[in-house]
Amino acid sequence: MRVALIAGLLGLIGSSAPVAAQDLIETKAGRFTAVSSAGDSALARHLIEAAAANDTFPGLPRPRAQVTLAIAESDAVFREWVGPEFPEWGVAAALPERQRLVMHGRRAGGEGNPLTVLRHELAHLALAEYLGELAPRWFDEGYASYAAAEWGRDEVLATSFALILRGPRTFAALDSEFTGGTTRATAAYAFAYRAVAELASLDRERGLAMLFRHWKERESLDAAIREAYGMTLLSFQERWASRTRRRYGGLALVADLALVGALMGLAVVPLYLSRRKRNRQRLETLRIGEELQAQRARESALDALLGETRSDSSEKRDGIA
Repeated sequence: MRVALIAGLLGLIGSSAPVAAQDLIETKAGRFTAVSSAGDSALARHLIEAAAANDTFPGLPRPRAQVTLAIAESDAVFREWVGPEFPEWGVAAALPERQRLVMHGRRAGGEGNPLTVLRHELAHLALAEYLGELAPRWFDEGYASYAAAEWGRDEVLATSFALILRGPRTFAALDSEFTGGTTRATAAYAFAYRAVAELASLDRERGLAMLFRHWKERESLDAAIREAYGMTLLSFQERWASRTRRRYGGLALVADLALVGALMGLAVVPLYLSRRKRNRQRLETLRIGEELQAQRARESALDALLGETRSDSSEKRDGIA
């Protein structure tokens, strides 16, 4: 996530560092420097060594800027470094103007694979290093997800038919979704990822390389798309919206129907079990009633038999007398 960080982070390694950032350990690998508490030093080294070993990004020249990664040992420190305006659902932050990042440490509340999160944030920095501020929010976030191979973004679209139907129809509308709360932001990331992946698929051999080259030269995304792919930004936008609905709409509908079926099952099963119990009780009552009737019938037959026997004995005694 690309945000503006507070002054404390900007001076993290200098004398202006906040109290929470004192006594941090520096770890270096390639063009990366990590600062962390002693408890997160192993994580810091693992992250920057992995970053140095995989330091290229789709379609972009190899980055050269020095990057500082700050690892917060707790949620409180993370919030102090990123500032109060950072969204609650955010797990990491990037400051492209200073080539600095902030991530949660091993004891903080961050979610997701730390290597994937770092790769996402580094993609923001690499894109900004090459294009400056040319990239709109939807492309910036979509590219970071694409570079980090966050294929799980597609699952958001594949599991919500309603989301596909009401999703943003323009990239301008998509930009505003990133600040609309957790649910809307999650959907915005998914749509943005799909848009950048769709762009890359237009040139199977070079991917985004020609787009970036023309974009830097012309300073216009529309002009760059025309030069690289032979279509306008508007025509690509319409293609993206149509293909996304067509590709994921059916899957999402099936998923939604399956969910509805599961929910109905949860509602119906207790009713079924309750009815089955009542039926068992009713059958047991009928069985007991039938047994009582049979018993009374047997007793009546026995009484009748005994009555006839007593009558015959009486008649015989009367005859003898």
